[in-house]
Amino acid sequence: MSFLSWIVFDEVERQRARRLMALFEERESRDELGLGPIRDSIADHLFPGTSTIQTRVRYMLFVPWIYTMVEDMDASTERLMQEARNLEIGLIDALRSGGEEEGVIGRFARGQLQRLPSSVYWNGLRSWGIRTFAGSQEAYFASMPALRRHRLRKRSASDFPDDASRNHAPWCAGLPCRPDDLLERADFKLTRNEADFLMDRLVNAQPASLLTHLARTGRHAACNFVWEHPAYTSFPETTRRLIKHAEVFSAVMHGAALLYNLMLAQRRKNEEWIERYRGELSEWTEMEFDRTAVSLWSLDDFWRCIEHEGHRIRDRARRFVHHWCELAEEHGGNIAELPAAHTLVQERERALKGSQSRLVNRTVLDRWGGRSGADRLNFRWREANSHVRDLTDAD
Repeated sequence: MSFLSWIVFDEVERQRARRLMALFEERESRDELGLGPIRDSIADHLFPGTSTIQTRVRYMLFVPWIYTMVEDMDASTERLMQEARNLEIGLIDALRSGGEEEGVIGRFARGQLQRLPSSVYWNGLRSWGIRTFAGSQEAYFASMPALRRHRLRKRSASDFPDDASRNHAPWCAGLPCRPDDLLERADFKLTRNEADFLMDRLVNAQPASLLTHLARTGRHAACNFVWEHPAYTSFPETTRRLIKHAEVFSAVMHGAALLYNLMLAQRRKNEEWIERYRGELSEWTEMEFDRTAVSLWSLDDFWRCIEHEGHRIRDRARRFVHHWCELAEEHGGNIAELPAAHTLVQERERALKGSQSRLVNRTVLDRWGGRSGADRLNFRWREANSHVRDLTDAD
């Protein structure tokens, strides 16, 4: 039993480490001030199973379709993984043959692609209840011989699958049939049956999420942030409460991110960059920062509202947010000129990065490209909105 416990622990830790490493590849994930767990807690409440490197929702079907193509192969774990990779690379050409370009994962890298769609969507497939297998991709392929033997025993015993057979299946029952020409010509357009399956999975696995609410009501929208959604007032009350917290957090902490970039630009003595960030901070003061909203904001309620089992928010991150908000409330839009604000940002980055701090290490600073983590947080709204649009536009 202790051996099995070690395996479970190792798998959990492996998945956590892979997820952390994957964040560095995501467009919104440049977490220079250690706000990532807060950002991701909010995003996972609102839009579970999404990530900022997802593109189109039909990949939620492409991946299990491809993986089921190799499940019955009598081959080693390494061979199965390679065959699945080959099929995923083949999907790139099939999508382009189907007229798709935007959103095709690997359309430029092709055979050199490092992050396969299966890796991008693996956690989402579990979160949406499409993938019933609980382990990593490596563990999935390692389990194939046992799964194959189980299927053969059941097929020889009966023509009808029993509960045990269904429980051993790595994918949800009712998965739509794979198109015969999947690897010859494919596109991102969902059939009505496929969209119904995905929405059914969301309703069952994530019934309280905003993503599910929007998918059921078909309310995608042309806006940059979820709090700008024209149907915002129709959202569930608990969701509106969370979104209000997210809006204030996104606005006030955007100032800290811009100040960090300004401080780097000043240390590099790059006048063009300095002017850019002074301009963005001025725009932040005029358009985003709401001193009254910050003064009325309950951080205690914020921390309670965003608590999520998948993310641990450390005390240092909480203190940084508290101190920044106190300075913002007291000094308003002038916070960027405040020495105490500069000190707070510098100490935060140094605590996170140690000797690799750009504000301390000149060699690291000289490698800075001029912008890092300076965009306002949108909590994966763009990706979620795209998924909702795909579900709504199904034929």
